[in-house]
Amino acid sequence: MKRVAVIGAGGGIGGAFVDVLRQRDDVARLHACSRTRVPILDPKVEAHILDYNSEDTIAAVAEQVVRSGPLDMVLVATGLLHMDGIMPEKSLRDISSEKFQTVFAANTVVPALIAKHFLPHLARDTPSTFAAISARVGSISDNALGGWYAYRASKAALNMILKNAAIETQRRHPLAVVVGLHPGTVDSHLSAPFQRNLNPDKLFTPVFAATRLLGVINGLTPSDSGKCFAWDGQVIEP
Repeated sequence: MKRVAVIGAGGGIGGAFVDVLRQRDDVARLHACSRTRVPILDPKVEAHILDYNSEDTIAAVAEQVVRSGPLDMVLVATGLLHMDGIMPEKSLRDISSEKFQTVFAANTVVPALIAKHFLPHLARDTPSTFAAISARVGSISDNALGGWYAYRASKAALNMILKNAAIETQRRHPLAVVVGLHPGTVDSHLSAPFQRNLNPDKLFTPVFAATRLLGVINGLTPSDSGKCFAWDGQVIEP
């Protein structure tokens, strides 16, 4: 029976992770962490308010979560692509220090701090997983279009952090897997401004994406740790 923590449970993919996992018979306890309390009436789900901008709060919530025992799975579904005053850059002219700092804080620093405080609490004697939502556009070798400077760079940096964390974690948790996950284009607030010219077959519901990603996780072994996988199970090259 698994103990699972979902960070970013208030978002599209994070909320879908919660919805799918709470219906699984092999999940005994599900910790739903978000900026505001997730209103789910399910005895196996415990909601936690988590301020992503406060490392002290991240550390405190991690300690609360593991009171029920070591974690078998941690899913980080936080991130930022756009907000008021911030849109993906089309050219160098659009770059600003403020945008870079905001995007990197959300997409790179926050998952790194979550890893810092949650990874040590993974189960040691049984298989476990720490996975963070990354993006195919974070691949340097796959970049043929350019643009989206801050977002691409922040996800590339996240992938490096996950690789480093995988190497470090293996020393004490040899059965653990640390990976990045690309969900595809999901019908959510994050992707809403960029759906106009998208083939409808390439736009996934959050539940579809969450289900496929959990399927990918189920097929991973420690030899996959440090890599980034797409929703269809394909490895995304750095």
